[in-house]
Amino acid sequence: MQEQSIGAMLAAARQSAGLSVTEVSAATRIRESIIQSLEQDDYDQCGGDFYARGHVKAVARAVGLDPEAVVHMYDQQHGGAPLPVRAASVFQADRRIKMPERRGLNWTTALGVALAIVVVFGMIRVLGGANDQARMGELQRARPSVPPNTPITETPGPSRGAKGFVTVQMTAKRSSYVNVRDAKGRRLFSGTLKAGETSTWQAPGRVEVMLSDADAVSVLVNGRKMERLGNPGQTVRFSFKARTPQPRQGSR
Repeated sequence: MQEQSIGAMLAAARQSAGLSVTEVSAATRIRESIIQSLEQDDYDQCGGDFYARGHVKAVARAVGLDPEAVVHMYDQQHGGAPLPVRAASVFQADRRIKMPERRGLNWTTALGVALAIVVVFGMIRVLGGANDQARMGELQRARPSVPPNTPITETPGPSRGAKGFVTVQMTAKRSSYVNVRDAKGRRLFSGTLKAGETSTWQAPGRVEVMLSDADAVSVLVNGRKMERLGNPGQTVRFSFKARTPQPRQGSR
């Protein structure tokens, strides 16, 4: 079974979070055309792997995905992470400088080269993190209700089967993006459920579920197994109500 593409995952997460391409563009400062291309797995407009990785990371964070996990998927699909820059390849003299005999080392020149190396590597390490923090701050100010990447895998509450509550248990047969919300739209979970993992959520009244791959998980609602949620690779949405765990399905 072919693994879900990064573009499809980004698009599904954005739609589940209720964000438009324009809103994601405003939060990340990435052009709408580039975001649309990323959702189609087209990285030509990014200008190379270095910039593509940065765009993928920023958009993943904006729509509530784990940015490091999504970038890792990108690296796996595009030949691995980029090799680190060697200082020797950056600062290589065009020619050997002949020094007069009986003359000591020019410490001023050596100190200048060493300082330049420190500045360059410092900028490389800081630039990405500073930009990500700035973009994240803008997103949180625009949407202050729930921070992205909230690591909630289980919601505390009454025991399974309690009157008026819905208990949803999900087991992943293979890794897939999952979004779970309660009746008031509050996010219980948003992220990738890895193969073999089992998570349980409980909420009063109703639980809304979005799956990016309907065939990738098995679902129990109040102890009752839901049969055939959809086709492999199909994005589906369900609404499970208390006492009557019959799904109302909508698919793209």
